[in-house]
Order: sequence, then structure tokens, then C-alpha cells
Amino acid sequence: MARNGRAGSGHAVSGDGMVEGARMALANVLSVQRGEKILVIMDEQKRSIGQAFVQGAKALGANALPYYLNEAKRPLQDIPTDLGPMFKDSHVIINTFYSDSQETPFRVKLLYEEIANDARVGHAPGITEDMMTKGPLNVDYHVVRKAADYLMRKFEGAHIVRITAPGGTDVTLDIMGRLFSTDVIIDKGTFGNLPAGEMWCAPVENDANGIIVCDGTIGDIGHVPAPLKMEIRNGRVVALESADRELVDNVKELISVDRMADVIGELGIGLNPGARLVGNMLEDEKAGGTAHIALGNNIDMVRGQNDSATHRDFLFHKPTMEVTFVDGSKRVIIKDGNVL
Repeated sequence: MARNGRAGSGHAVSGDGMVEGARMALANVLSVQRGEKILVIMDEQKRSIGQAFVQGAKALGANALPYYLNEAKRPLQDIPTDLGPMFKDSHVIINTFYSDSQETPFRVKLLYEEIANDARVGHAPGITEDMMTKGPLNVDYHVVRKAADYLMRKFEGAHIVRITAPGGTDVTLDIMGRLFSTDVIIDKGTFGNLPAGEMWCAPVENDANGIIVCDGTIGDIGHVPAPLKMEIRNGRVVALESADRELVDNVKELISVDRMADVIGELGIGLNPGARLVGNMLEDEKAGGTAHIALGNNIDMVRGQNDSATHRDFLFHKPTMEVTFVDGSKRVIIKDGNVL
């Protein structure tokens, strides 16, 4: 059984492949330096992964401290009282624990308290041993950053983006002044996912209209058993439809936790050449040829105004994005999932 509080280093250490994947991410995405303090938050299910990050940090000359969440208190709603004080002394924090839809508000609280203490945070709820050793974690991060910078430049001066996809998505988002960011480099006081490899922005919350058809993955749910159609009006979900009634009921509950949970929060684009479609949003949203729109919190994004306690991603395949720029010109930037 996992223990709450500080744990010693006498646990089984994961294989060399996992440690190397962790070391690569720590060095390239989080810029870990010798002598820095690294806090690794883990649970019993992700113990081997958490220990790989501990060993990866030590290989870089950093001081790594593991912390185990108390399984008896899951699903968590609040940050454990003995965990919060540890943030202020940590240069880098890694979150490695299983992903539970009931803990989304806890994860949002956790992230914002971590970055409030100026930590560089690698957020990896639901990360698997397979991700650690195959594909998305062991990539050339210079190449991914170059691709992100290139695509972000193509969106400069964008006002409206119309997104269509073969599954039925046809939605327009206002992104004027909502600059894109990427998680390939995580700076002080910010967080990003591990595996990394996407870019995102916070669309204007009350100016999204149309249809989103999620035919891929939903955060904390996994691959959809049947496509989910969401009608968006003035930024808010006004109707849900799917052949799978249980899916509709589940999503309806998840996006009803507060007044902003069903409001547009993010447009994300996958850029990681090693990411695969595995039914886990943590990896799927990084895959090339995909895009995702999230509902809920975006306060950490440029000019984001959605203060929901939750954040839920909905992924679809082979998007086409036509941008109308502030000067009135139009250009297709992505066609069938491929950057033009």
C-alpha cells in the first residue's frame, strides 16, 4: 500500500529504458541542472515510473525526493496538508499518478499551487511504462520545438479559425490575441505534459460556434466507443449526441461540475512524431494529424478567462484549419492533419 509523506529510496528501481526516457525529458523539457531539487509525486500504480524519474534526476546530478499519495484517501479533492509545504523548496515537480476523472479538480488545484511556487512542472497523470520506453518520450526535442515554432509563426495575426474534420467537426473559434504556447520547453512557474509535444491556445470563451465531433479520445475516459457530437453556441455546449447513451451521460456529468465546465477552454494541435494513438489522452493529444478542443479551465494560457475547476479534452482526427487573419486575408494552414 502506498504511503502518504516522504519515502526512502529502498524501492525497486525500474529498467534502464525507463530511466533513460525520464532523464531525456528532465534534461530537454525541464532543463534540470545539477544540484536542483526535484520532487516526484507518485502513487502505487505508477511507482515504477515515479522511481524512474527519481533515478533520472539523480543521473543529472539533481537531488530527487519521492512523495507517495495516500491510496486510502483517493479520489483526492484537496492537496494533502504535508505535500503543499514541499512545493516552495522544489525547482522541478513531476506528477506521476493514475488518471481518475473524479480527481480532475484536485489536479487543477495541484498544478496551480505548484506553479504559484515558481516550480517547473512536468504533469503526467496516466503515464504508462510503454510511453516511457517507446516513442513519445524518447524523441529529438529540438525537432519538435522547431516544428512548434514554425506552426506558431503561421498563426501570427490570426483572428478566426474554422476547423473541419472528416468525422463531422465544423466549428469556428475566435483566437485573436490568444497566442499559442508549446510544452516542449517548460519554464519557471509553468507546467506542461510529459510526454510533451503539442501547441495550444485559449480561444475567446464566448465566441465559438458550430459542431465538434470527437471521434478519438476524451480525457480520463479514453477512446470513444462511438463518436460524440457536441453543439457549441457562443462558446458553450448546448447539446450532446452519441449512439452510446452512457457516454453522453458520463460527459454531461463531467462538464457540469461548475458554471464554466462546459465552456470552450483550449485549441490544441499534436506535434510529437513519436506519439501514437493508444486511447490515452496524455499521449494521443501529442500525435501528429490530430487536434483537440478542451472545455474548462485555461487560466494558465495567454489571456485565458475560464476559471472552471476542471479541464476536459476532446480529440478528433485529420483536422483542416482555415484561418482568417486580422487584415482580412484567409489561408489554409493545416489540411487533413498535415501542415501546409
